[in-house]
Amino acid sequence: MTDLSSIRSRIDAIDERLVELLNARAELAREVGRAKAATGSAIFVPHREHEVFKRLAALNKGPLPDAALRGIWREVMSASFALERPLTICHFGQAGAFTHLAARLKFGESVAYAPSDSIVSVFTEVEKGRADYGVVPIENSTDGSITDTIDAFLGSTVRIVSELHLRVRHHLMSGVAKQQIRRIYSRSTVFGQCRGWLATHLPGVELVEVVSTTKAAERASAEAADGAAAIGSDEAAKSFGLPVVASDLQDNPNNMTRFVVVARPQHAAQPSGDDKTTIMLAVSDRPGALYDCLTPFHKAGINLCKIESRPSRRRAWEYLFFIDLLGHQRDQKIADAIAELSKGTAVCEVLGSYPRADQPLNT
Repeated sequence: MTDLSSIRSRIDAIDERLVELLNARAELAREVGRAKAATGSAIFVPHREHEVFKRLAALNKGPLPDAALRGIWREVMSASFALERPLTICHFGQAGAFTHLAARLKFGESVAYAPSDSIVSVFTEVEKGRADYGVVPIENSTDGSITDTIDAFLGSTVRIVSELHLRVRHHLMSGVAKQQIRRIYSRSTVFGQCRGWLATHLPGVELVEVVSTTKAAERASAEAADGAAAIGSDEAAKSFGLPVVASDLQDNPNNMTRFVVVARPQHAAQPSGDDKTTIMLAVSDRPGALYDCLTPFHKAGINLCKIESRPSRRRAWEYLFFIDLLGHQRDQKIADAIAELSKGTAVCEVLGSYPRADQPLNT
């Protein structure tokens, strides 16, 4: 016990020093806030965040794992945001939804969160300045792109300034036993990610699509007596007092969703040294048009990590292409390739260059 008391005394002394150092850091954050206010600079600076986390990983000699250190610094940085200037983060879905969890892991607990029932309204809130940043899902490793997000970029001026990955676990929640479930609420993308499990364990049960997993939990809670259930996060289950009757419904055990942080153009991310760029383009309706568009990237040795098409909504059978490539639009070879691309396309817009996510924010 004497040894234990001695160890605890040493921990207390370190805690005192940590509090002193954290407050010294907070005073410097206030100075940064005053400087940013004078110039109108963005409070959240993605390339600086990337730099801080990279430096922490290089400094870390253990025994704390990098992920734990990153989580601690996430809250330190979140508190710094609040000292510089209060931030409002608009996210798709209510509290307890996966996007809300992603936003909290990205921005911490010291900022204000504003839920939205649709992805397009997140864009609108950011575009009109009622929110500083928005967080929306853009792609799932099992089910592919989130079309509502892709479509929201059409006609919008907001740009991607950061991305994050989240491991997604789906839970079945209901006020009745699994064998009594007659109807399940969730998003269409969630049903797609749990298709195999549902076919095996609840074949023939009615699947009802709703706008978010939290709305699904709300409906399941209200209709529990009628055999309703929902698929969503464990936080949604807790929020609505629904028991989890089955866990890990996702067919892919490595199921992951990619989210993006969107902001007004003046808050664009600067190069970090490990970036991704998203481009939207429209090509003329002629043989070889897409091939010609991709040629500048091939000649410059630029890695394209994603390409997909969406209807343009302007004319029938006209399509826009969305391309993700590695690098920042300010990198010379990428800038040259985009300039060459612009000569032969009806539309060529950079939707954002931002630090590339290299690992999920949760385990």
